[in-house]
Amino acid sequence: MQGKEVEAAVMHSDPRAWMWAWLRPHLPSLSLALLLMLAQSLATLLQPWLGGVLTDRLMLNRGLGPLLWVLFGLVCAQQVLGYVVSLQLQKTSGRLVADASAEIYSHLQALPLGWHQERRRGDVLALLTGDVYRVSGYVTGTLLPLIPLLFTLIGALVMMFRQAPLIAVTVAVLMPLMFVALKLFGRRLRPLAHVSAQAWADQSTLAEQNMELLPVVKAFATEQAEAANFRDNADAVYAIDLRLARLQGAISPVVYMIGAGAVLLLLGVGGHLIVRDQMRMGELVSLFLYGMVLVNPIGQLATVYGATQAARGTAQRLLEALSAQPEIDEGVVEQLPRGDIQFEAVDFAYPGRPALFQGFDLRIRAGETIALTGINGAGKSTLVQLLLRLVEPASGRIAIGGIDLRDFRLESLRGQIGLVAQQVLLFNASVADNIAYGQANTTRGDIERAARSARAHDFILALPDGYETVIGDQGVKLSGGQKQRLVLARALLKEPTILILDEATAMFDPHGEAEFIEECKHVLQERTVIMITHRPASLALADRVLRLEGGRLHPVVVAC
Repeated sequence: MQGKEVEAAVMHSDPRAWMWAWLRPHLPSLSLALLLMLAQSLATLLQPWLGGVLTDRLMLNRGLGPLLWVLFGLVCAQQVLGYVVSLQLQKTSGRLVADASAEIYSHLQALPLGWHQERRRGDVLALLTGDVYRVSGYVTGTLLPLIPLLFTLIGALVMMFRQAPLIAVTVAVLMPLMFVALKLFGRRLRPLAHVSAQAWADQSTLAEQNMELLPVVKAFATEQAEAANFRDNADAVYAIDLRLARLQGAISPVVYMIGAGAVLLLLGVGGHLIVRDQMRMGELVSLFLYGMVLVNPIGQLATVYGATQAARGTAQRLLEALSAQPEIDEGVVEQLPRGDIQFEAVDFAYPGRPALFQGFDLRIRAGETIALTGINGAGKSTLVQLLLRLVEPASGRIAIGGIDLRDFRLESLRGQIGLVAQQVLLFNASVADNIAYGQANTTRGDIERAARSARAHDFILALPDGYETVIGDQGVKLSGGQKQRLVLARALLKEPTILILDEATAMFDPHGEAEFIEECKHVLQERTVIMITHRPASLALADRVLRLEGGRLHPVVVAC
């Protein structure tokens, strides 16, 4: 997509403008498919006329040889074009899905953490796994074929008018009445399609949540209850989609029956005209064949309205996500200075909750190690998120070395701060890949040095494939302490100017914690360190210990 065009379309909240911005780079490929479909329609329109000519020649006892070959050529051309069109549409549709998915995924990653925290993960995943495919299918399966369908429809009516104006006018008058009835059907399709998309998102959310919490499910022996819950959800999706299928499915048969009735009426009137010598048999055959040609585009056009309403609902969901504002990144400073960290008169509150900080002040000297303690919910981890700009203060200023955080490029700021979070996050990849995550030019020697600093090297060598051992989703094949050491190694590998340890030793046994503290003394001396911990052994590493309570800091004296 063209970034400026997408942004303009989103600002105006117009699904059609967004779709145009999305489709514009693919216009050459779409135009080729359109030309091929128009050629296919032309071959279709020529066949009824040629059928009438053949009939007249038969009635006059004339030869058919060359014309039969022409008709055979048209049939072959129609089928070959159909095959080529299907390949071209598949190619274009796949490219549309790939580009839109990449664009939306990039945008979702750029959104603030708070936006994601306010939404279920299944709803967000549904944008990439379902909605993009639906909109792409609408473009290549409904919107693009609309022009050839109209060309076929109008062409058939024109050919009928040349041969029997009265019959052609009658058919043209009846068609608008048919579409009025279809619109009444279609009014129910859009909201129902939206409900269907949401139901699928709910099912995806439930499945993702239960798989992630499978150890808890098994520990509480609730497999049967969760399976029944998922079954109920799947039944609800089934019921909604069945209602949608019934409504959409009813449209096409009704249109075909009306079309078949019109063709039979056409035959009856045409037969009467032949008896009165007002029409040739060849013209009647052509009219009958054009009537049959009309049935297909009318039947397909009948589904266009419903498909359009469904696509609009899906596009609106995508548009709502794309209209969310990404993180503000207007900074230009690349290098974090080795300077003091300052929180000055910072105000912050989570949406819908009382203020967590009001006029909060904190100064951390360069090279200092401080420890933050306090009850859960006091705001310790929030201070870390503010420093990383994962959340933004309502007012006040946060600076490093006197430079406001907003003056740093986000990538540079976060790339030079090492974080070991309380919630261990690991990828289903090798040990080496997890440690080296985000560091493109890392050598094996660098990885092993970071692992040794985190007291992880020995247990890694004991794994089946050492550093190449794949650890499973969220490191499921490792113990809690092992996972935390890998995350610590990943942070140390960055050689960060600032190191944040959020309950970094929570899963260590006393012996492992003592080893870690002894090993890390020289590492911590080289950088500014913020520790969030309650463990006495870890507190001993700190130059200062502060307790956070009621949005204020209180010094704590640690007994030696």
